[in-house]
Amino acid sequence: MTVLSVNLNKIAVLRNARGGSEPDLARAAETCIRAGCGGITVHPRPDRRHITAEDVALLARLTRGRVEFNIEGNPFAAPRAGYPGFVELVRQARPAQATLVPDSEGQLTSDHGFELARDAAKLAPLVAELNACGCRVSVFVDPGTTRGFERAREIGVARIELYTGPYAAARSRGDEAGELARCADTARRAAAAGLAVNAGHDLDQQNLGAFRRAVPELAEVSIGHALICEALYEGLEPTVRSYLAILA
Repeated sequence: MTVLSVNLNKIAVLRNARGGSEPDLARAAETCIRAGCGGITVHPRPDRRHITAEDVALLARLTRGRVEFNIEGNPFAAPRAGYPGFVELVRQARPAQATLVPDSEGQLTSDHGFELARDAAKLAPLVAELNACGCRVSVFVDPGTTRGFERAREIGVARIELYTGPYAAARSRGDEAGELARCADTARRAAAAGLAVNAGHDLDQQNLGAFRRAVPELAEVSIGHALICEALYEGLEPTVRSYLAILA
């Protein structure tokens, strides 16, 4: 069964908008775990706009031995006050998975992936460091990627994460067949090279089922924004369970 990893960035956004400690990140994580999710995801950014380094440490302790912890981020982001750098965060937290995303400074949200054939050489030493921390490495890639999977496997990458934003946008227009086909082709090529397949970005209860059926290789989905928005109306625990039912 495909693992659901709940991204808690938006809980931290709400907390930081007001200051203080509410909504409580630990309570949100516990609720998701109680509902049956298989993982917790965070994407800490250097500007600390939502998830902070302190949050990473908290969630690492809370998830250890219970569900997988996935830390996303740009591995090339420079350390600064309040942000020790991506690799150092992983070294301290020891998550199950580190997902590499080519975000730029101040970027609102992730909107593209690495080009494996072009970027493997510069990623190689960072992947080696992350593997030495004992965590699985996943690399965010665009749908339609056809090259570089073998090279990624050679440098120690274990998974790709398909950027599903274009599919979700096409689905909302009612013309998703082309994007689904691109995602399915990329997943097949990755699997043939020995890489497992994750996916994430703009997946929701309306578009997840069709995506899951089209990509049978799917090992994990990371869902945050839509899940938290839906939970405002239905409650966090029932919403997580609804996603799990779709994946089942």
